Amino acid sequence: MSLPSDQPLQKLQFYVTTGYSCGYLPNKLAQSLIAAPQHLVNTAVYSSLIQQGFRRSGKFSYRPHCENCQECVPVRIVVSEFAPNRSQKRAVKQHQNLKTTILPIDFYEEHYALYAEYQRSRHADTVKTGTSEENEIEQYQNFLCQTNVESVLVEFRDNDVLKMVSVIDIVRDGISAVYTFYDASDANNNGDSSSKHPSYGTYNVMWQAEWAKSLNLPYLYLGYWIKDSQKMAYKENYQPLEKLVHGEWVKGE
Repeated sequence: MSLPSDQPLQKLQFYVTTGYSCGYLPNKLAQSLIAAPQHLVNTAVYSSLIQQGFRRSGKFSYRPHCENCQECVPVRIVVSEFAPNRSQKRAVKQHQNLKTTILPIDFYEEHYALYAEYQRSRHADTVKTGTSEENEIEQYQNFLCQTNVESVLVEFRDNDVLKMVSVIDIVRDGISAVYTFYDASDANNNGDSSSKHPSYGTYNVMWQAEWAKSLNLPYLYLGYWIKDSQKMAYKENYQPLEKLVHGEWVKGE
């Protein structure tokens, strides 16, 4: 299957996966379009792919390809025009004491411990029971510790205590928020920074937008917005947001 006309993508092939249970919408089957072979997807190639709605999981580049569902909409923040609302400004003020450190992609036991606890706390419905710790570590490494593009880990600490970790890709026209996990025991952290509880998720998006601006990169790619998924709907809180609709990036509320 051929897709893009961009020159860097001409050597790639694309194939559709078999159906699998959708992780965001109940009672739906999902399919993905996979770019192959993996070793050809370097930073330059991925920069073209992400502009066409692809994302990265480990060394796999994919985008949703569901025949009867178009709910996954790629979105990105226009960082030069982004104007934080009152709640988002409050999250920045609340967490301005967090110290950040940028690290190379690798396996760090402290990171994995925070990730494992985050999964148990925030995604208990998707965590498979009966999985050995060895298999869980392998899944984590395949997901977040492998990359074939320019990627970094960012630690966020409060008085040397690890509170949050982000995996970020750096592409030609922006940065891409691959995955973020944090100390969910501190609060419900549902994206509402109006409460007294920590708002790590909100603060993290704000930090990444500022970092993209400091790098003179125009966009922060946030992955997929899914209107009917509570896990993904929050992304519309960051405006102006561009959505990839019928192959074109357009602004829209």
